[in-house]
Amino acid sequence: MTSSMQGVMRPSIYRFKLGNFEITNILDGAIVRENMAGSFGGGQPPEVAQELARANRIDPDRYEHPFVQTVVNTGKELILFDTGNGQLARDIPAMRGRLPDGNLRALLATAGYRPEDIDIVVITHGHPDHIGGLAADGQPAFPNARYVFGAAEFDFWKRGENIREARVGTRNLFMKLAVPLAEKSMFVKPGDEIASGIRAVDAFGHSPGLLAYMFDSQGKQLLLWADVVIHYVMSMQRPEWQIDVDDDKEKAVATRKRILDMVATDKLWAIGYHLPFPSVGFVEKSQGVHRWMPASYQLNM
Repeated sequence: MTSSMQGVMRPSIYRFKLGNFEITNILDGAIVRENMAGSFGGGQPPEVAQELARANRIDPDRYEHPFVQTVVNTGKELILFDTGNGQLARDIPAMRGRLPDGNLRALLATAGYRPEDIDIVVITHGHPDHIGGLAADGQPAFPNARYVFGAAEFDFWKRGENIREARVGTRNLFMKLAVPLAEKSMFVKPGDEIASGIRAVDAFGHSPGLLAYMFDSQGKQLLLWADVVIHYVMSMQRPEWQIDVDDDKEKAVATRKRILDMVATDKLWAIGYHLPFPSVGFVEKSQGVHRWMPASYQLNM
C-alpha cells in the first residue's frame, strides 16, 4: 500500500525562558528565493559565494527566507517585536512572490495570546516585512497597544529625503501604516530602555535607524538583532560581503562585524529575524570566522 506525500511539516511556535522573561518566537512565514550570490555576496564573483554555500551543505543558488516575530512576556507587559508581512502579498501586487502571507495573528492565538493582549509593539525598522502586520483589514491589528519606533528611523521615512529608488514603495507603506500611529508612540534612541530589562542598541545600516534590543533578566542576556545578520551562513561567516537589501551597505557591514563580535565575545544568546526557525542561538568565533550555533535544550530548562 502506498501513501500520498504530505509535504514538509515543521513547528511555527517556540517558547523559552530567559531569567524571568518568557519569550515566544513565531514563524510568520517563509519563502524560497533565487540567486543566493546576488543577494548576499555583493562584490564577490558568484562562484565564490556558491562555494561557501556548498561548503556549508546548502543550495548554492536558492535559499529559504523566514520571517520571525518575537513576543516577550516580562511578567508586567506583553511586548511584540515587529509585525511580519500581514496582508501585503494579498493587497500589493509588487509584493506577490516576494513575501509570503502573514500568519502572525492566527499563530498568536495558537500561542495563547489575543491581539488585544499586546501592550507594546516595537518596530525595529521600517521595512515592509516588519510593519506589514500593523494593520488588518484597515484597522489596527493590536488595538490596545502603544508603539515604539527608533527616532532616527521614524524621522528618516517620514521626511522622505534621500530615499533610494528601490525603497520608494517602502516609504509609501511606512507613511500609510506607521506614521498614523505617532500619537500612540514612543521614539527611542540607542541606550534607551523601553521596559525594565529591555534597552535599544545601535544597529544602523541595514536601514537608516535600525535598532537591536538587549534583553537582560536575572543576569541572563539575549540580543534580538532583527536584520543585522539575515543569512545564517553568508552574512554570518562573511559579514564583510554586502547584502542587496541593506540601505547603507558600508555602515551595515561595520554594524554586522561589531554586533557579531559583541555577541561572540560576551557569550550572548541571540535572535535573528531571518535566521532558520526557531531563530535563537549563539555565535561562535573560531579562527576569525563567526558561525551560528542554534540553541538545543539550553533555554528549555
